[in-house]
Amino acid sequence: MNIRTNSVTRRHALTIGGAVLASSLISPSLSIAATAGKATDAKITQVRNATLIIEYGGARFLVDPMLSEKGAFPGFPGSAHSQLRNPLVELSMPIDKIIDVDAVIATHLHPDHWDEAAKSRLAKSLPIYAQNEADAILIRRDGFSDVRVLSDSSEFNGVKLTKTEGQHGSDETLAVAGEILGKVCGVVFRHPNEKTIYLAGDTVWNRFVESSIARYKPDVIILNTGNAVVLGLDPIIMGREDVLAVHKAAPAATIIATHMEAINHCILSRADLKDFAEKQGFAGSLLIPADGEVLPV
Repeated sequence: MNIRTNSVTRRHALTIGGAVLASSLISPSLSIAATAGKATDAKITQVRNATLIIEYGGARFLVDPMLSEKGAFPGFPGSAHSQLRNPLVELSMPIDKIIDVDAVIATHLHPDHWDEAAKSRLAKSLPIYAQNEADAILIRRDGFSDVRVLSDSSEFNGVKLTKTEGQHGSDETLAVAGEILGKVCGVVFRHPNEKTIYLAGDTVWNRFVESSIARYKPDVIILNTGNAVVLGLDPIIMGREDVLAVHKAAPAATIIATHMEAINHCILSRADLKDFAEKQGFAGSLLIPADGEVLPV
């Protein structure tokens, strides 16, 4: 299957075939506690699904842009609630505001992370970071002229961007659908005046996430937590137990839950995750932003 995607200075201006790849509300009014000695204006805006705006180190990054109107494309075949059309909800803010960024990060090219609307609306000269050269080639074919490949030592205007590994499902799931699900990545953001942010991407809890937490000791961890279900297989992104495992690995970190209530196969709601965190005793470490909500880091 061909899954396609696109990715200094401020600029104004899947279909997944075969068997791959649900929905509600609420977000706690918590703020992320300041880290001693680090004064920052950094903030994270939950746009919709995994689409985020991360303002960090003086730069404004757009992550995994899915900019289509509500119901623009079919549900993913072979997945939960595939009769529903995606996205399930409208964008939480005007597209012109979303695309007013300095750079774009595409963790992978599935259409709920990089869609046709993003390809058409983003400025073709905008710097775009891809997870590997294979994705970068596809993005360039869509007309983007400044496509960069994430590495262990990428840097954008003083912000260090470190690629991390992820796994889009369990070992058993990848044995069945690995070619369809493909490669994914996460990113660690670092800057001398900012907290360390680890964006895990489309992954389940596994050795890659565990090792990234141990190595980078992030202050803030962004998790894709919709518990996306392909029928007959284990979930392909994190669910409640995965979030608890991350909390146990990094009990001092603030966890931000995203990738919820916007795509047909995501069956974990914000309310259910909040209730689970309260029962397990880590609700004070978890933020579950509503679409359009801005979280100061």
